[in-house]
Amino acid sequence: MSEIHDNQRVGVYVDVQNMYYSAKNLYSSKIDFDKLLDAAVMNRDLIRASAYVIKADTPDEENFFEALRRMGYEVKTKELKEFYGGQKKGDWDLGMTVDMIQQAKKLDTIILVTGDGDFAVLVDHLKSMGCRVEVMSFGKSSAKEIREACDNFIDMDENPNKFLVDR
Repeated sequence: MSEIHDNQRVGVYVDVQNMYYSAKNLYSSKIDFDKLLDAAVMNRDLIRASAYVIKADTPDEENFFEALRRMGYEVKTKELKEFYGGQKKGDWDLGMTVDMIQQAKKLDTIILVTGDGDFAVLVDHLKSMGCRVEVMSFGKSSAKEIREACDNFIDMDENPNKFLVDR
């Protein structure tokens, strides 16, 4: 496992919906995505920061997306799908996976911000490609599989005020 050093080229990939609902359910609060990015990068060389969001036509949605862009995120949007019978679905798992695999050869460290255990197989693959993989999420809402697969798990529950708005 490689160690953290100043010259590391890092990419940060944020599963916005996963983090939004974790903060809401655990702390009745919202994520401060600017603080989250600073904590993830840790004075290393940020190559790319991507935020994956689902468009749900809610008030102030575009303002939120624009705020993410001003913080330095590339915002990737996908429409919320509504199926016959009213079921709704929107996730970026496959898109995030493809982006990370394609960009891994230009990065030393990939920082995945999610607690979704479905990404554990991806984490193993990225490590086999030679990348250090760090995962940031609230430990209480993170799958055991992803916490165990990564090189370093940053448990946001250890200092939630550092990552939440107005706390």
